[in-house]
Amino acid sequence: MQVDATPIPGLWVLTPKRFGDGRGYFTETWNRNTLAAQGIEFDFVQDNESLSTTVGTLRGLHLQTPPFAQAKLVRCVQGAIFDVAVDARRNSPSYGKWYGAELSAENGRQLLIPAGFLHGFVTRASHTLVSYKCSAVYAPDCECAVRFDDPDLAIDWGLGDASPTLSDKDSAAGRFTALKAGPATAGTEA
Repeated sequence: MQVDATPIPGLWVLTPKRFGDGRGYFTETWNRNTLAAQGIEFDFVQDNESLSTTVGTLRGLHLQTPPFAQAKLVRCVQGAIFDVAVDARRNSPSYGKWYGAELSAENGRQLLIPAGFLHGFVTRASHTLVSYKCSAVYAPDCECAVRFDDPDLAIDWGLGDASPTLSDKDSAAGRFTALKAGPATAGTEA
């Protein structure tokens, strides 16, 4: 597995090797021991999946706070997304910085996001299927959301002048500056 650091400490792009033949391919998308040997350790307890039927569907930006802060391993099983992580760890030198990566069924790339990050993605293809592992179970009382178009974050989602398709919850999300529950770097997984 190829493991690439991003400009934000603790945020990784993983590209599993694919072994192909006339039938297709086989790939190992997660191996705890392989990554632990590189100093990357996460314990995932829940798998989630989302299907977005239209191009321009935007999900996020979401975060869970302690004691249910979630690390995530995100991959696109069908279609393509632009996946974004925003550092919301208050004591981090990269607090408020974002990183985005194109994840697709074709490229097989994954984004490994530590706890303390906002996460969201926008679909680049219709009928896009996203699968992700989480290090904590869903806890609605610990969930926070930030506007995808927050001017303080200035995320370039690659939408041009198009308006994304949002859920009611994401449409009503607050500003990054109002995020009161962002965990500090201490005690979060790196």
